Amino acid sequence: MKDHLSRAEIRKDAVQDTVEAAAGMVGQLATILTGAVRDVAGAVGGFATEVFEIRDSARRAAAEHAPERPPADE
Repeated sequence: MKDHLSRAEIRKDAVQDTVEAAAGMVGQLATILTGAVRDVAGAVGGFATEVFEIRDSARRAAAEHAPERPPADE
């Protein structure tokens, strides 16, 4: 005996498969975007840390090489 699917059931299956494929694609994109945002945030944070370290090093170097001031009594 052959099973015959109605046109409505064939359309329902096609719509269901399309929605499932779209949901999977959206999930993949969300994963990619989440990873990208995380990576960008990490890179920006690392850069900011380096800027703070450079600023502190420059301040220390300036303090070490500053001309000595004569005592206030002179």
